[in-house]
Amino acid sequence: MSRRATAVAGTTVIGLDLLDRRGCELFAEEHGKEITHLVYAAVSERPGMVDGWFDQTSIERNASMLRNLFHPLERGATGLEHVSLLQGTKAYGIHHPALGLDGLHLPLREREPRRDHPNFYFAQEDYLLDRQRTGRWGLTVLRPTVVYGDAAGSNMNPLLAIGVYAALEREQGRALDFPGHTYESTRAQEAVDCDLVADALAWAAEAPEARGATFNVTNGDTFNWPSVWPSIAESFGMAPGVQRPMSFVDDLAGRDAEWRRLHERHGLSGPTSIIDLVGANSLLYADWAFNAGLSTSGVLNSTIALRRAGFNDCLDTEDMFTSWFRRLQDGTVLPRRPV
Repeated sequence: MSRRATAVAGTTVIGLDLLDRRGCELFAEEHGKEITHLVYAAVSERPGMVDGWFDQTSIERNASMLRNLFHPLERGATGLEHVSLLQGTKAYGIHHPALGLDGLHLPLREREPRRDHPNFYFAQEDYLLDRQRTGRWGLTVLRPTVVYGDAAGSNMNPLLAIGVYAALEREQGRALDFPGHTYESTRAQEAVDCDLVADALAWAAEAPEARGATFNVTNGDTFNWPSVWPSIAESFGMAPGVQRPMSFVDDLAGRDAEWRRLHERHGLSGPTSIIDLVGANSLLYADWAFNAGLSTSGVLNSTIALRRAGFNDCLDTEDMFTSWFRRLQDGTVLPRRPV
C-alpha cells in the first residue's frame, strides 16, 4: 500500500491515504482476509520536519494514520501473524533539545529505558502493544539509522541530493567539491541501505526470535565523508575537489533550469524538477548529513541485539554508495558515468 501508487516490479500496489478512515475500512473489507503480515513504514512530516517532531498535531496525525489502518484490519485480518513497526534513532530522544545525550550510555542500545518526550513512535508502539493483548500476532520494532536508497520525493533520503549535485557539477566540467563545512572532520557516522532494511523486515516477519523485540538496524560499519568522497566522485567519472561549503536547500533548488537541460540531453526518466525528484525535506536532510545538523558527534547504534537474534546481514557503506549511484545511472534517473 502506498499513497503514491507507483509501479513496483513483482507486486500489486494499492493506493491508499491513511488519513482517509473510510478508505482504510474499505481496504480492510476487501483485502483483510488475505493479509498475514503488516509492515508499517508510513510517516507524515511537516515541511522543515523538526518542528513537527514535537508538535502534538503532527504526532496525533501519525498516530491516527496507524489507527485508521489497523483498527478495521484487526477485525478483518483473521490470519494476521506478525506486525513490524519502523521507528528510528529519534526513539532515543537525542534530537530533543532538552534531552540530548544526558544520561544515555553509548552506543545506543534498545534496552535503554524510554526517555519521556513527545514522539509519535511511542504513540504508535503503545497503541499496537495495547491491541496485541487481544491478538495472536507478533510485534517487532525496527530502528534503522539514516536510510539511503532510490526513493524519490521522500523526507529523509540524502542519496538523490548527492547524485543530483554530482551530475550538475559534472555537466559544468567541474571536480566534485565537498559541500560540507566539516570536511576535515573524522566524525564517524552510520548508514543503512534500504535493501538491508527490507531484508531485516523479511527476517523479522518469520523469526521467532524477533517477536516482542526491538532492534537497531545499520549497515554494520561506520564511515566518514572524507573517506567515501573519492569513491562517490569516481562513480560519476569525476575527481574529488576541494572543500566548498554549500547548502543543498539553497543551492540545488535554484538549479532547476540546469537540471531540465541535463535531463533532456541525457534522456533521463525521473522528474524534471529537483524538488520533485529529491524531496524538499530530503534537501534539508542532506544539509544535516554533511554539516552535523541534529546528529551529535560519536553517536552510534549498537546492533548486537539484532545479531544475537539471528540477523547477521551487513554491508560496506562505501560499496553501498557506489552501488546505488550505478543503479540510478542504469535506471536513467541520473546520467550515466562517462566511459
